[in-house]
Amino acid sequence: MNGEDGLNSIIKDPLGAVKVEDLVVEAARDLIKDEIKRYIRKKLDEDPKLKSDVRTAVAELMDAKAREAYALVKLGKCGVNLGIAMVPPDLKKRMDRDIASLLEREMGQVVSRLE
Repeated sequence: MNGEDGLNSIIKDPLGAVKVEDLVVEAARDLIKDEIKRYIRKKLDEDPKLKSDVRTAVAELMDAKAREAYALVKLGKCGVNLGIAMVPPDLKKRMDRDIASLLEREMGQVVSRLE
């Protein structure tokens, strides 16, 4: 069977490409996850202090993840600045001109689309 025949068979019967056994296993996993979620929710509803502690911990985790993402962005910026600092001055001037020209052209296209 060549590539075109395989593509035609998928187009004609999209579910034929998926094994029924895989669908059953995936559905069973989803059911198990739902049962575990119900169990956890029941335990949290039974203990308001624990529920509050979990909410606080999740909020702290989300804050930490946001701080981590911000730190990674700052590191990326530092890496770019370091790379620019390592460029010889004559090349840096040419790069500055080229980047300014590119930005000017792109901004012109954005403005023309808005009009």
